[in-house]
Amino acid sequence: MNKKLWVGFIAVYVAMVVTNMVIHMGLLSATYHSPEVMKLMRPESDGTMYIYFITSAIVSFFFTLIFSKGYEGKGMGEGVRYGLYVGLLMATPMAYDSYASYPLPYSLALQWFIYGVVQYIILGIVIAMVYGKKGMTAAATSNP
Repeated sequence: MNKKLWVGFIAVYVAMVVTNMVIHMGLLSATYHSPEVMKLMRPESDGTMYIYFITSAIVSFFFTLIFSKGYEGKGMGEGVRYGLYVGLLMATPMAYDSYASYPLPYSLALQWFIYGVVQYIILGIVIAMVYGKKGMTAAATSNP
């Protein structure tokens, strides 16, 4: 496996952890602390938070690997498009299957969906920045 794959994986992982913190510890914090949602959540002291870091690593690796296999070198737009497609693929069932399975407020499911799609678009931009636009690196190194 090449160097760009590993650099991309690390960049996507860091971006995923940061965006997860912004979304879940920032934007959704008040919602998570509402009485109707609190009764459905595990206590913060139960020691399962490490699972988020493991799943983020797995998803980040495969997000990067799949991008590397279909990479066309078209720049930022390619990353936005890839992030949108993966975001819709991941956020739709996560948000709406959770809503169908648990007595969650619809507003939370909708926010999970929207923030999830936006998060993957950001991750798509990150991986596109790592891989760059084809032809740009050769042109940049040939000019003194």
